[in-house]
Amino acid sequence: MTRTRTRTRTGPTASPPAPAAEPGRTGKQLSRHGARAGASWRDRPMRRITPWLFLLAPLALLITFTYVPVGNMIYYSFTDWDGISPDRDYVGTENYTEIFTRPELFRVFAVSFYYLAASVVQIVIALYFAAVLSFDLRFRNLFKGILFFPYLINGVAIGFVFLYFFQDGGTLDSVLSWFGVGADHAWLGSPESANTSMAGVSVWRFTGLNFVLFLGAIQSIPGELYEAAQLDGAGRWKQFRHIIAPSIRPVLSLSVILAISGSLSVFEIPYIMTGGATETSTFVIQTVKFAFQFNKTGLASACAVVLLAIILVITWIQRRLVPDEKVDLV
Repeated sequence: MTRTRTRTRTGPTASPPAPAAEPGRTGKQLSRHGARAGASWRDRPMRRITPWLFLLAPLALLITFTYVPVGNMIYYSFTDWDGISPDRDYVGTENYTEIFTRPELFRVFAVSFYYLAASVVQIVIALYFAAVLSFDLRFRNLFKGILFFPYLINGVAIGFVFLYFFQDGGTLDSVLSWFGVGADHAWLGSPESANTSMAGVSVWRFTGLNFVLFLGAIQSIPGELYEAAQLDGAGRWKQFRHIIAPSIRPVLSLSVILAISGSLSVFEIPYIMTGGATETSTFVIQTVKFAFQFNKTGLASACAVVLLAIILVITWIQRRLVPDEKVDLV
């Protein structure tokens, strides 16, 4: 019996066969296709400039309607332009010198304290209702709408509505007469009464804005924290103190900045209701009168620059005293 011996020849491992070329594609085209597939999207010029193309429209609007007007305002503040004549003579710092050498121009800031006190009241009210309505209550959506609705109304319309509300023998006097309170009270007749009344109107109008800011911050808190607090026996007050209050600190800081800047730049309500009479004029109303009543656009522009500088300085001080802290409750 003949035994057949089979020899196995060992050698280097054979490499896998190269992929067959697709029909209609040459080797040079395949190499280019592979290079494109392996290249990063950042290596393509159009991909790199695409994000900037999306920013062109908003940047153009921001520059056109914000920075260019501010630049023109700063330029006008160094001229004696009357707002009508094409002639604008450069007067240097004369307008700023007039502002800082006339104390009566800064006395109007005393009116801002009424609105600053009103801002504190509206922040407290908004924070209270935001904390209460963040829990599961009946008709809470209805109350949310009622609180936010005044902020949706135009400021001019609000001014006219409350002008009739506070007039002698108006709506407020009629309501008070039902409770035996004397009617025909001049609510807008004295500086203290007029400023207090209009500050109360600002509370009614802007409480909804702070309410929405606080409510959004509170609803972003994870629900597991409330469940853990309830298991530990924490009541509503302790949940607010240890969970809600620390989490809304950045939003509260933002509300304080908005309150201060808004108190310094009040315009619509006092301008519509009193026109700045009975010592209710604000710095903005005074600036508008300089520009359109006395035709001193250069001086009015300088007043606007001074107000902008004051708001920026106060905001910077507030941010330095109460810096934002990263809140991580999870």
